[in-house]
Amino acid sequence: MAFLFLKKIYLVSKSTIAIVVYVLGLIFGALVLGLWSAETGPKAFIGIIWTTLLLIALFYADKHDQE
Repeated sequence: MAFLFLKKIYLVSKSTIAIVVYVLGLIFGALVLGLWSAETGPKAFIGIIWTTLLLIALFYADKHDQE
């Protein structure tokens, strides 16, 4: 009876997981890598690639949800 909370299953969509990972990656990039500093250069491409990966993940998550 004390472990009833373990039986609950939380269903999270794949698109929500992709967005959470994206936001955590942006925070990591901003704080650790300094992506939002005044100096622009090759670091800016990291943000563009990260956003591209999010769009690909959202596309495949939506495609998987439709099936």
